[in-house]
Amino acid sequence: MTVQDTPTAGTTRHDDFAELYRRVSDAGLLRRRPLYYTCRSAALFAALALLLARFVTLGASWWQLCLAPLLALVLGQLALLGHDIAHRAVFADRRTTDLAGILLGNLVVGMSYGWWVADHNRHHAHPNREGHDPAADAVLFARTVEQARRTRGLRRLVARYQAELFFPLLSLQALGLVAATCLTLTRGTVRHPVLERTLAALHYALAAALLTAVLSPLQALAFAALCGAVLGVYLGCIFAPNHKGMPMTDPDAERADYLRRQVLPSRNLKAGRFVHFLFGGLGYQIEHHLFPAMPVAALRPASRIVRAYCAEVGVPYCEAGLAASFRAILGDLREVGRSVGVGPGRPARPAAGAASEAAPEIVPVPEPLPEPGVAR
Repeated sequence: MTVQDTPTAGTTRHDDFAELYRRVSDAGLLRRRPLYYTCRSAALFAALALLLARFVTLGASWWQLCLAPLLALVLGQLALLGHDIAHRAVFADRRTTDLAGILLGNLVVGMSYGWWVADHNRHHAHPNREGHDPAADAVLFARTVEQARRTRGLRRLVARYQAELFFPLLSLQALGLVAATCLTLTRGTVRHPVLERTLAALHYALAAALLTAVLSPLQALAFAALCGAVLGVYLGCIFAPNHKGMPMTDPDAERADYLRRQVLPSRNLKAGRFVHFLFGGLGYQIEHHLFPAMPVAALRPASRIVRAYCAEVGVPYCEAGLAASFRAILGDLREVGRSVGVGPGRPARPAAGAASEAAPEIVPVPEPLPEPGVAR
């Protein structure tokens, strides 16, 4: 089970993407980079080993809370490595990809690989399309006026102030991943349920044993809570700029070609190499959506080709700085939140994301075509 593969020029239905694919392929940017991923994996596992060794030697001390954010960052980077593995950017064959993904996801990070692949496939097939993209129908945030108006009770109050609660809510992301993992593995709705259950259970058993063996109960609880909160904010801040604050697609909208339905709802980050390192390459979201199996190391040079080609064919290419992206996100969430409580006879204010600095006005993305290469 792998995240959707890159559609080839022979399977695309429109000439625009076929020509772009040819240019990117001719530049050698679709070939795998085994040396890059070997070095990246070695560095991350070395960092994890050093942190765990320091955790054990430091003992029952409140200074351990200084290690919790560092551990969260390393786990986040390992999750991003698992993302690349699932997209088959690392290994060519499915069996090796699945095994490596399950070992990294379930055993090391503690997240169900099978659940994440199914969820992520839907996102890539229908980015920002309400009712089809899980990221566009998230529990924590209302992305459209209609979603906000459908909320009730506490969820409605949260939706009203979701911009102000944005970062606190992100701290719950890791807890949400744990809950999704437990529910999925309990139901057995993944391709390798026994293996995933065993490795996920082993992950949490080892984590609990290590925490209780080294720390006092209160210290262990504080360490786990801080690590989980930082991990949630870190992952949330990586994925939020990619599509939040960008135009949403109505479920019944007309169809669009592959190039436009991937480019129009996506935003790239204008940032230096360090920020793109922290984002695991996903700051080049447009290129990643167009070529999901492209190695991270190739996304930067590919962006120059894609940007020029989009200008050539008249497709808006959105990129913004990190601060501008978050201003657009918070502005969009605030505008949607203000619609809560608006009566049916009063027009709600439009979301601000499509008219913001980071997300220029773009026509809504039409209904996607069936995606080639989606995992089964």
